[in-house]
Amino acid sequence: MAISYSASSSSSLITLHPSTVSPCLLLRHSTEYTLNHSSATESALFILISPPHAQLSPPPNPIPVPSMVVSREENAAANFTPEDEKSKLLMRTAATASGGGDESSNSYQQRRRRAGNERLVTSHGDAVGSPRKTLRGEMGHAAAETWLVTRLGLQLLRYLGVGYKWMVKFLALYCYGMLLMPGFLQVAYSYFFSSKIRRSIVYGDQPRNRLDLYLPRNDDGSPKPVVAFVTGGAWIIGYKAWGTLLGQQLSDRDIIVACIDYRNFPQGTMSDMVRDASEGISFVCNNISKYGGDPNRIYLMGQSAGAHIAACALLDQAVKESGEKESTSWSVSQIKAYFGLSGGYNLLNLVDHFHNRGLYRSIFLSIMEGEESLRKFSPELVVQDPKFRNAASLLPPIVLFHGTDDYSIPSDASKNFADSLQGAGVKAESILYDGKTHTDLFLQDPLRGGKDEMFEDLVAYIHGDDSAARAAAAPSRRRLVPEFMLKLARSISPF
Repeated sequence: MAISYSASSSSSLITLHPSTVSPCLLLRHSTEYTLNHSSATESALFILISPPHAQLSPPPNPIPVPSMVVSREENAAANFTPEDEKSKLLMRTAATASGGGDESSNSYQQRRRRAGNERLVTSHGDAVGSPRKTLRGEMGHAAAETWLVTRLGLQLLRYLGVGYKWMVKFLALYCYGMLLMPGFLQVAYSYFFSSKIRRSIVYGDQPRNRLDLYLPRNDDGSPKPVVAFVTGGAWIIGYKAWGTLLGQQLSDRDIIVACIDYRNFPQGTMSDMVRDASEGISFVCNNISKYGGDPNRIYLMGQSAGAHIAACALLDQAVKESGEKESTSWSVSQIKAYFGLSGGYNLLNLVDHFHNRGLYRSIFLSIMEGEESLRKFSPELVVQDPKFRNAASLLPPIVLFHGTDDYSIPSDASKNFADSLQGAGVKAESILYDGKTHTDLFLQDPLRGGKDEMFEDLVAYIHGDDSAARAAAAPSRRRLVPEFMLKLARSISPF
């Protein structure tokens, strides 16, 4: 494989000779992210993905192919600051005087760039909890978040291809989302306009290293318990906003929730996801007191793929701490308990199950960095290893929630993991909910309103040591979606 690369202030040139890379996929990914509360734009990032064990060798007679030139004009526009106003004006005047361009056209383009920069600054200012919130800024942030999810979805489709099974899955997902849309719209309105939600707080230097904070309405000055939550999404469509419903409901019960975003495939593979989750947990452990959280009552939670990622991050941290002279930025001892919701913890047992449900084996192995890494990223198998005995003693209590009618990840996944943890000397238990599916516990039941068994169990664990919080009257939970729409959505859910 021949690759040539050249960079300048205006463009990047990448030339690939793909005669020996087959099959492969070239994806363009542009990511805007905030670093140290300043705006930056990462443009022209190309990711080359090939199936596991693909044989790459230099071509005997490379065939020239057209090069791809990517302009960085958008990057310059995004980084435009008021300090550059004078120099930009002088350059425009010089160009006009020399006949190099039309002044009105340049002025129009400059106004467009300045307006785009103002929208970007407003969005980032709100993200870190600026007290000034404008309708223009909120709508701009909503549009940016929607575009991010849409763009990642399109990239995923390009990678998967448009096969019959995936077309059916996405059609079912679309219908499922439309049926639950009345509830989603109400939750989304609160997400973008609530003064108690701090969106897109930066916790690392990688794309999507951000988290959302849901703060309790009851601001009495006392430190609040905290849940660091890692959202699900089959390792490919995870996003921090998926935890909005849980975050809003727990914050109503006087609990702070931090929804941690992370890179999905093909942005990153399993190692990247675990690393991002660990950095997000570190940020919560070391900074939550600034937001009114109690650093001595931090709980780690994940749902579906997020439960798997969070468990891997927790076990990896325990292994590091059990070794000698390992530098860490947070400690397992800072986690009071781990809650896993509908997670999978033994990938060797699940790879064929996922393949039959549409997450094809080749894609899944690409996510998990090859078949040889399945054992490494299987928490159930890790705790069964005799070498893990010392690390197991560091783990906090673990509670695993699962529905018995979960067809995406069978409930045996949680039961078997709890058994393995108990065998390693860890305090663990699995709680199964009869007749509940993969999405019932996380979406349909909360949207239904009223009493939610799993939610009440979760709150009871968190407020177990706080008799006053347990005795406090719980706010009434109203219905967000009509019952017939919930039942229909349940019947066509692709999960």
